[in-house]
Amino acid sequence: MPEQRLSFKEMCAKFDVTPRTLRYYEYIELLSPTREGRSRYYGPREVARMTLILRGRRWGFALEDIRQWLEIYEEKGTDAQLRTWIDLADRQLEELRTQKEQLEQSIAELKDARDSTEKSLG
Repeated sequence: MPEQRLSFKEMCAKFDVTPRTLRYYEYIELLSPTREGRSRYYGPREVARMTLILRGRRWGFALEDIRQWLEIYEEKGTDAQLRTWIDLADRQLEELRTQKEQLEQSIAELKDARDSTEKSLG
């Protein structure tokens, strides 16, 4: 059975990304589609990588962190990649906790300012 491949357009549609985003991910070497003439095709490896890239972005990871993490798999294998993932996740969890605290503080301050303004109006 031949390997399932997606065209550039199909890849954009599957992951709901713009062509510009997909080309950028290729430019920074997150993805490496096969090329046939001017056409690009994405196999299972690239689809899996794109899934991980978008998941990482949703969790707030920098693209460079994602690129380096994906590269570890290619160079050192799964165990090294998973150990690095734990370190990256711990760091990102701390960053998200800090952002959450700052956001909660901003919400409380805004609510207080809004309530005092409403109260002054009578």
